Amino acid sequence: MATPGTDVRGRESVTDLDLHERMLLIRRAEERLIVACTDGSLPGGVHLYIGEEAVAVGACAVLTDDDVVTSTHRGHGHFLAKGGDLDAMFAEIWGRATGICKGMGGSMHVADVSKGILGANGIVGAGFAIATGAAWGAKLAGQGRVATCFFGDGAANQGSFMESMNVSAAWGLPAVFVCENNGVSEFTVTATVTGGPLVERARAFMPATVVDGNDVHAVRDAVGAAVERARAGHGPSYVEATTYRIRGHLEAEQHMLGGGTYRTDDEVAAWQAPDKDPIARLAGRLLADGTCSRDDLDALDAAVRARVEAAVAFAEASPPADPDLAPTIMFGPA
Repeated sequence: MATPGTDVRGRESVTDLDLHERMLLIRRAEERLIVACTDGSLPGGVHLYIGEEAVAVGACAVLTDDDVVTSTHRGHGHFLAKGGDLDAMFAEIWGRATGICKGMGGSMHVADVSKGILGANGIVGAGFAIATGAAWGAKLAGQGRVATCFFGDGAANQGSFMESMNVSAAWGLPAVFVCENNGVSEFTVTATVTGGPLVERARAFMPATVVDGNDVHAVRDAVGAAVERARAGHGPSYVEATTYRIRGHLEAEQHMLGGGTYRTDDEVAAWQAPDKDPIARLAGRLLADGTCSRDDLDALDAAVRARVEAAVAFAEASPPADPDLAPTIMFGPA
């Protein structure tokens, strides 16, 4: 897999096979987290990105390591798409000292500033202001960097969404707002708590578009155009990617719902069909255009699965996080 970090001016170097492999890595990693969560080997819950892989991979394919992203509580996909290390991410989720945040952050707080990953965040909508501040810093630096903010449709009802778009537009900041519209806000159907199309809110401030978020090419092209605009000094853009999360808000959510539900099994199954699933769709293109054979794809899948198991072994063999870091890791010694 080519390391993500090619901007819009050189995105042709990121091949479709590269995009497929990166989406597959996210999917297989998170499927393995389901197993670990079910057998009780994880120290906490996880919020999975399964079904939405094309958004993170398509967007990050046009970013460099110098560009920054802010993520969400559902941040594993963004972390891996931006080039984050799988071993370090798994060690973090397992609460190990070798984790990307020394095991002190856990699943919802993976970050790697060296890759431009400013961090996942357990606070819904917290990335808006962080990305806007990063975009202001990028504009002051004048080196063509871009800040991309990933967020969900539920987060768009936070007041900081409007405030951040307003500041970004007023100051002409190099920011790209990527809304992962999966139709649900935690355990609530978004349409029941949201007035009007989200894209219309953004259009009051900046160029805005809606794309098929399960088509990695559509996401890459839309975000690529927004990144190119930002690098040229023409200000922020909004890209809304229509997608769907296959898993629940978090694993084991059934124990929180008390027998209730907010979507049907038929609805979930429809989004898992080959014409909807982002990985199956790109695999179909790879086979149809002769880029690779089914045997090639199966071999790649086996290699990715082996890579995931190696990361699990690394995490499980690593020492636990050092509790003595708790009073010093944020603020330093007194």
